[in-house]
Amino acid sequence: MFTGKIHKILILLIPVFFAFRAQGQDNMKNTSTGPLQLIFPTEPEWNVLYEGKEINFHLQTRGGKSDSVKYSIQSGLLKDMKFDSTGHFVWTPGFDIADRINTTKSFPVVFEAQTSSGESISREVVFKVNHVNRPPQVDELQPFYVQYKTQNVYKIDMGSVRDPDGDPIVFVPILEEMPEAMKLTAAGEITWDPSVVQFNILKKGAKYMEFYVEDQPSKARTKGRLKLDVTQMDLAPDFTVIPQNSVVRSAENNRINLRFTLSDPNGEDDITTFNFISENKKVPQAALVKNTATSYEFIWEPGYDFVKDPFDTLAFNVTFYVLDKAQNKKERTVKFVIKNTVDESLRDTYVYNLYRGALVNAWGLIEQMTEREQELKKAYSRAKKGKRSRSLLNASLGATTGLAPVIATNDQKTRGYITTIGGTTVATVGTLEATEVIGKSVNGLLDRFNYVMQKKNELQNKGDVFAREWGQKSARRHPDFIRKLDEFKALMNLSGLVALELDANWENKKEATDVAIKKTFKDFVPYTKDEN
Repeated sequence: MFTGKIHKILILLIPVFFAFRAQGQDNMKNTSTGPLQLIFPTEPEWNVLYEGKEINFHLQTRGGKSDSVKYSIQSGLLKDMKFDSTGHFVWTPGFDIADRINTTKSFPVVFEAQTSSGESISREVVFKVNHVNRPPQVDELQPFYVQYKTQNVYKIDMGSVRDPDGDPIVFVPILEEMPEAMKLTAAGEITWDPSVVQFNILKKGAKYMEFYVEDQPSKARTKGRLKLDVTQMDLAPDFTVIPQNSVVRSAENNRINLRFTLSDPNGEDDITTFNFISENKKVPQAALVKNTATSYEFIWEPGYDFVKDPFDTLAFNVTFYVLDKAQNKKERTVKFVIKNTVDESLRDTYVYNLYRGALVNAWGLIEQMTEREQELKKAYSRAKKGKRSRSLLNASLGATTGLAPVIATNDQKTRGYITTIGGTTVATVGTLEATEVIGKSVNGLLDRFNYVMQKKNELQNKGDVFAREWGQKSARRHPDFIRKLDEFKALMNLSGLVALELDANWENKKEATDVAIKKTFKDFVPYTKDEN
């Protein structure tokens, strides 16, 4: 019973003991003598703080002449700091004080203590606040509705993902959580073309895939979750263009070929129409060719007269579109820029005609020289025979003149006739001999014959070289062709052609066909069908 009374007495004395102890702490100066001093926490680096972590201490004094002390902050007080006159200090630094670049910030605070007797003391304490990185935050995301046989693309809404410290964030895939063939980029773009099996699994029920949101450079992570489900909408069909260029630039007479692949989330049978509308009416509708129900080609070759002079180019838009049974429509516009181009085929034809015309002239001249050569050859043969006949004829005519007096000795009338006939014959034959109508000079004919053969061979050789050197279309496009053509023509306009005694009115009885020209100039190359 006595023991129970002792317990009650102790319970009543405990509050009294703590009250006296607190009063003793507030008035430690009473237990010691000396100047007034401020007493701060003694733990090492007690003034080094971290964002979001509270500091709580009670400021004390030692020494002085008075029992009553009033505490205050002389400078450096922030709005989040709490400090009363009894010396109780509480502060929780906010997360916006430091950042990933300036990781530490200092805050000097001057504490002051003043007694009722007028004594005072102050001391500056520098609080160092260190940055504390917080992980990113992820809100609930909109579901990812996927379509079958389509490259589905989902962009994670950055409004649903944030970093409280403003740090850059990246997305990190969790491979074991992602379906096969799905890709997640660091920027938060998800691409997925589900297979038949994957799509059928989703049709039975929605699935979830998880990923990490990671801030930089601290690498703090937060796990996010995305719902995967099949779409229930009657989506519009779509198509891709190959090559995927919004602008097609081409020259006239160049073939333009675009390929189209069509798709529809509701099945290929849902596609009803694929066509195009052109701003330029010269583009034929027949340019769009259907290969299969989901494969088309646009094949078009603008002619040389598509772009009219003086314009350099002609630009217009062509809109391709696809429709399904529900009249859902998808369209894409391609801009065509057609450049005005010189018709090289016309130039090539013109130059070829120059090439062939020169060879035709050479071929005709060779044919004429051949005929002249035959004529001189025959004349040379006749001349060799005519020299002998001339001597015999002169002798015969002379004998006739000498026999006249003998034959008609008495008859003067008859004798006169014979003499007249004989003399006339001699005179006529002498005149013919003077003009070399009968039996021409052998040496002169031989010289002309050799000259014709020389010029013919020279023209043949030059023609062979000309036909071989400029037989190809690419060679005739060279600027030197016209110069060489002029040189070849000059060869056929020789001043020495007068000495050949060629007839200016001569006409070739043969037709100048490609076969005839090639027979004379074996390296001659006629125009082919492809070149035309």
